[in-house]
Amino acid sequence: MTAEAPAPQAELGRARTRKEDARLVTGQTNWTDNIVLPGMLHMAFARSPYAHARITSVDTSAARAMPGVIAVFSGADFPDQGSLPCAWPVTPDIVIPGHPPMATEEVRYVGEAVAVVVARDRYSAADAVSAVEVEYDPLPPVLDMRAALAEGSPKVHPAGNKSFTWEFSGGDVDAAFASAPVVIDRTFRQQRLIPSAMEPRAVVAAGAGDEYTVWSATQIPHILRLMLAMVTGTPEQSIRVIAPDVGGGFGSKLQVTAEEVISLLVTKKLGRPVKWTESRSEGNLTVHHGRDQWQHLRLAADRDGRVHALDVDLLADMGAYLMLVTPGVPLLGAFMFPGIYKLEAYRFACTGVFTTKMPTDAYRGAGRPEATFGIERMMDDLAAELGMDPLAVRERNWIRHEEFPFTTIAGLTYDSGNYEAATARARELFGYDTLRAEQQRRRESSDPVQVGIGVSTFTEMCGLAPSRVLGSLSYGAGGWESASVRMLPTGKVEVVTGSSAHGQGHETAWSQIAADKLGVPFEDVRVLHGDTQISPKGMDTYGSRSLTVGGIALNAACDKVVTKAKRIAAHMLEASENDIEFSAGRLQVRGDPEKGQTIQEIALATFAAHDLPDGMEPSLDSEATYDPDNFSFPHGTHLCAAEVDTETGRVTIRSYVAVDDVGKVVNPLIVDGQVHGGLAQGIAQALYEEAVYDDDGNLLTTTLADYLVPSAVDLPEFTTDRTETPATTNPLGVKGVGEAGTIASTPAVVNAVLDALRPLGVTDVPMPCSPENVWRAIHNAGGQGNGGAQ
Repeated sequence: MTAEAPAPQAELGRARTRKEDARLVTGQTNWTDNIVLPGMLHMAFARSPYAHARITSVDTSAARAMPGVIAVFSGADFPDQGSLPCAWPVTPDIVIPGHPPMATEEVRYVGEAVAVVVARDRYSAADAVSAVEVEYDPLPPVLDMRAALAEGSPKVHPAGNKSFTWEFSGGDVDAAFASAPVVIDRTFRQQRLIPSAMEPRAVVAAGAGDEYTVWSATQIPHILRLMLAMVTGTPEQSIRVIAPDVGGGFGSKLQVTAEEVISLLVTKKLGRPVKWTESRSEGNLTVHHGRDQWQHLRLAADRDGRVHALDVDLLADMGAYLMLVTPGVPLLGAFMFPGIYKLEAYRFACTGVFTTKMPTDAYRGAGRPEATFGIERMMDDLAAELGMDPLAVRERNWIRHEEFPFTTIAGLTYDSGNYEAATARARELFGYDTLRAEQQRRRESSDPVQVGIGVSTFTEMCGLAPSRVLGSLSYGAGGWESASVRMLPTGKVEVVTGSSAHGQGHETAWSQIAADKLGVPFEDVRVLHGDTQISPKGMDTYGSRSLTVGGIALNAACDKVVTKAKRIAAHMLEASENDIEFSAGRLQVRGDPEKGQTIQEIALATFAAHDLPDGMEPSLDSEATYDPDNFSFPHGTHLCAAEVDTETGRVTIRSYVAVDDVGKVVNPLIVDGQVHGGLAQGIAQALYEEAVYDDDGNLLTTTLADYLVPSAVDLPEFTTDRTETPATTNPLGVKGVGEAGTIASTPAVVNAVLDALRPLGVTDVPMPCSPENVWRAIHNAGGQGNGGAQ
């Protein structure tokens, strides 16, 4: 008797190394800046040295005369340059000022482009920028968003400094606060951050006849194509956008930039390919920034720790203009301030404010980190007020696992979760009780190095969809995603996805999904993406949506391939289609396992098309577009132990445990990488990073010597683990993971710092918790306005 062949190992859940890494780590790839085209010219921009000024004249004659210079253009040379788009008009009366790619009348932040030099090489272009003579009439800068709303403040735009106010409420907030025995009232500052992707922004544009190709280091090739067509008036079918391998984005490449628009306009005007690549200093100055909010929060609770209501009032700094999703970022947070907790009443208000600084927009987490920081800080402060353990306060208020699905006071329906399991596992790995005992000993001995324990129990809405919900929030696009599967005659598979990877590992994860669904070897799958001519439909990658939307579209496309294959197999095997079973890549007749064909054999027979069912097209290729019914809601518990030197203010993270629940896992290695990277960025906000402007509106943190991005040396070793509650809203049971680490880690670290310092009377330390900020908070303890807390 012949032994049966072992079943192939399932791909979903397998810790495969990433197939794209071989070309990346060996330099055998093509970044945008690597692209060289015949006759290509290089662009460099003259930028405003003023935060706010009128442009009285632009003289480009001297620059045009310099060696190697082909042309110099000011904004006036492009009368039809259009306005950079804002796709999220959050209220009917929102103020959306015109945003020309190059300023023509007025500049509103340092670094705003006023002219572009086009030369034979990038060095000649850079040299000639200094010869562009621009006369300015300086105007008062507007830098403090609180002062910007005061009567008599200088105006950023003629319509004033307020862009919008967006409000939401549920339950009787006033009654809840009126009867509450305990009210916690705090004001927190979310500092301004600069996304610091490894690859700078870059763009190449070229034309052939009336057709144009734009290569860009972008997260959103499909959206960029649409917006370039709308802004410049170029027919959409005449534009091809290619995102080659992209070296990170974190939201900074979720944008339609001035440089992308100008590159297309210049190549149309000159008939030559052009390239622009930013320097790191130029990037810090002009890539959109993140966060930058004042958060005033009030929480109503009983003395046993039960929370009843939350009132949130935000000021959000829009910067000088509204970029692609600028006003929508704080709205994403609006739905997440209640977090994992059962509230009876909730009120949220956000006012978007213009200042003469670089515009803000999406940065890893986009609204969710801000919300999680706010509610997790409040839960720790409530615990301190009541003398309770922070974990006990959370447990008293969180949604229990048997209560799912649960509709929150913010109107979201969480489909699944188990906060108890994640917290129990984190507590075990962390050694919570042992650390609490050590903390007590250090306090009793007045040790100058105190230990603090920070807690962050979080959930997030991710998957930025469904389309109907985005439409109800006035978002200018849908949240669907597209995928197609092409079965080649040899049985190999090409997957075409509208998701656009920039470091996430899509080529590996999508190969695993297709291999499992179709029963073909992982190595036989190739994933194509990032080129609007190859992948014509897509909504791209942001908001932890790739797997939960794009991956499910691929899953559906694979199902369609199998359905077609079953029909052809039934015909070939002379059986009823209802009797065809599909398993591990083989289609066979029920009850007769010897009578069957592999799906790869079916692919070759379909290509030959010698004997197909009547009316059957000779193709197994299939496409699917998926628009989910709900967001996905990953969650987790993060615990941080920090040592704080009370004499110097130095903070050292001693241990960090992250237990996340992201539903079913496609590839554990990729998930771990995403969590580690997210933790690094969240810890960076807590301890290191801040974009700083001086009183004249000059950015002081324009280099990595001034803007402190942590290295591996600055970060602790992370202990990570997972619990698993599958999503019930998609067939793979998956949830997003790309932003989880960033969302959870910032409050965990700051709560740890404050937990160490509370015995000294410290109630807040403004982020980043640098040695200076911690030292000042310690020495100001007992005074008014400790670190901005009230």
